Amino acid sequence: MTGVLLGADRARYWVQRWDRQQEHYMPDREQRFEVIGDVLADALERPDPLIVDLGVGPGTLSQRLLDRFPEASVVGVDADPLLLGLADLTLDSPRFRTVNADLRDDDWLAALGLERAPDAFVSTTALHWMNRLPLRELIRTCARALPPGGVFVDGDHLYEGARAPRLDALGKALTARRAGRTGTAAAEDWAAWWSAVEQAPELAELVRLRAGGFEHTVHDPPSVHDYLAFAEEAGFAEVGLVWQYGDDRVVVGIR
Repeated sequence: MTGVLLGADRARYWVQRWDRQQEHYMPDREQRFEVIGDVLADALERPDPLIVDLGVGPGTLSQRLLDRFPEASVVGVDADPLLLGLADLTLDSPRFRTVNADLRDDDWLAALGLERAPDAFVSTTALHWMNRLPLRELIRTCARALPPGGVFVDGDHLYEGARAPRLDALGKALTARRAGRTGTAAAEDWAAWWSAVEQAPELAELVRLRAGGFEHTVHDPPSVHDYLAFAEEAGFAEVGLVWQYGDDRVVVGIR
């Protein structure tokens, strides 16, 4: 690592900086986290749920869920070794572990090595990187893995698609106005954060492992209606939106 050690304190600095750059796009990000936690609190019966965080990134949602549910265990899956490295250092808990796997691969669930059926699949600002057909398969896999009463919860920028372009434009505008009022619009953006990461000597080894990172090309983006239709088709008993501000929404499927 070019003589510079990446310790937990420095990793926390980069994760906190990640949080700020994410708020550039999601001024109500913390409220979205609270909503996801509320869904789990109300929907899950057991006090020690097993939660799978899809596209865990540096672990910001997982951290909040571990804090809120002191008996929960979380398995975070992602295809980016740099973000996983930050998560491992900042969430040093026996109740948390990460797995490097691509959610578009057929065997991603088996790669998690779960000892029992998960009670919930959660995700935030990750699944929008998937095209329609891989997302459809992912939701099917989640539905098959969950027991009755289990939940799928996804928070993300989700859109109406071709059926309502003016509504989508309005949703984006509302989010932008909200970011302007809260001051988050002035935060560092995605490109600036990654540029800084690539220049940080303590992250050099993780940057090397990343080797170009996750492929983010999306040519067939799913609409919010696709999410709902895929979940119903997969066998979820109830599916719907439980929260929205602008283009930021939380989708829930109850098995």
